[in-house]
Amino acid sequence: MSYILAIDQGTTSTRAMLFDAEARPVASHAIELRQIYPANGWVEHDAEEIWQAALACCRTVMRDGVTAIGITNQRETSVVWERASATPIHNAIVWQDRRTAERCRELKARGLEENVAATTGLLLDPYFSATKLQWVLDHVPGARARAVAGELCFGTIDSWLIYKLTGGKQHATDVTNASRTMLLNLKTLRWDDGMLSLFDVPKAMLPEVRDSAGDYGVAEALGGIPIKGVAGDQQAAAFGQACFKPGDVKSTYGTGCFALVNTGATVPASANRLLATSAYRIGADAAYAVEGSIFIAGAVVQWLRDALGVIRSAAEIEALAATAKPADGLYFVPAFTGLGAPYWDPDARGAVLGLTRDMGAAEIARAALDAVCFETRDLLEAMARDMDAAGGTASLGALKVDGGMVKNDWFCQRLADLTGLPVDRPVVTETTALGAAYLAGLAAGLFRDTADIAARWALDRRFEPGLGKAQRDALYDGWLKAVARVRS
Repeated sequence: MSYILAIDQGTTSTRAMLFDAEARPVASHAIELRQIYPANGWVEHDAEEIWQAALACCRTVMRDGVTAIGITNQRETSVVWERASATPIHNAIVWQDRRTAERCRELKARGLEENVAATTGLLLDPYFSATKLQWVLDHVPGARARAVAGELCFGTIDSWLIYKLTGGKQHATDVTNASRTMLLNLKTLRWDDGMLSLFDVPKAMLPEVRDSAGDYGVAEALGGIPIKGVAGDQQAAAFGQACFKPGDVKSTYGTGCFALVNTGATVPASANRLLATSAYRIGADAAYAVEGSIFIAGAVVQWLRDALGVIRSAAEIEALAATAKPADGLYFVPAFTGLGAPYWDPDARGAVLGLTRDMGAAEIARAALDAVCFETRDLLEAMARDMDAAGGTASLGALKVDGGMVKNDWFCQRLADLTGLPVDRPVVTETTALGAAYLAGLAAGLFRDTADIAARWALDRRFEPGLGKAQRDALYDGWLKAVARVRS
């Protein structure tokens, strides 16, 4: 029996999943990841802790016959480590971190955002890797001189894991992760000298950019298994959802929420503050996408559990939200670390608006889940406007969903009600790991092509909208007013 091992290193946990040769899940093991908050708006991870958790998860699910490894990861999160010892010189700075907001404002004030967007497809925001890397080089004593001398490596989490797995023999990343650093030219899919100069990043510390399905060396730490597939988590999820045709759209609900629509071989441009990104590259086949990013989705459920204690586990929120009384006018805007697309306001902060004396934990829980649905509609409306401006249709089809939150039937139904789109939940909801397995399987010859993969996609359940348009639009109008209240 042949197997594919997928490492899914996320923001709140590290997971390893084993798939058989037909891409069916066989085993899974996860370890929760400690969150580090050194200051207001700062978020860090211990990169060494990530590595040890990945190794432990892999060893837990391993069986004889693993032919390839795929890696998918939280993107933008930045690690700098010593080339010789593979020791990080600072905690990993997480994609949610806002410490470089002032730096981004300075660059915007100089009128540089248009050039950055035209080159990289991204907007000037602390979300992306470039200013995080620049911060490390400027604040860790001696880091910049060591980087220029070639003594330091930079990478997103995929690069860090590849380096550790291969015993330092491979310093590489794939096009999807590279496209989130704000250092890659999206048209050439190569590191851009202009961006490196702008952010004062020595090229010697960057990983080699490779295809999403290809050769990344062998995992010596796991007995010499070849690493064959790499993609950032949202692109991996789109691959696992078989979003291979222009117009195919998926939305993933993990720590954050990320909606991505395939635009084919055309490098997209958004007039609605969405992002252009690499969807994947396999040989000569390069696909692009437009993406909208929401910073807080599943993290708001975690907050209800850990900070308020209104639930003991994430699984309890469905039952609690279902008991909520009608609470029109109650809105929860979870802008704990600012607002992502289409607002891109790093200084916005969270708020619960419209509270009355008869509202309690159930109503707040429902408002928290509603917020994720409203944020999804923000993204879908912006995508529709972009598609309309490009001469296509502004009407999106069914929304393919995945991630931990979509196991919740109440949430999926509410998502259909508040967006007005049918919501399709696949049989395998861990599509991020599945996408990494598909990419590794393609490179290893277990799958023929993307058509072979698309034929394997299976629907678990479709949720049809139940609210009328007038009621849905009235609720959304209230959400827009609530967002306006918390913006800086």
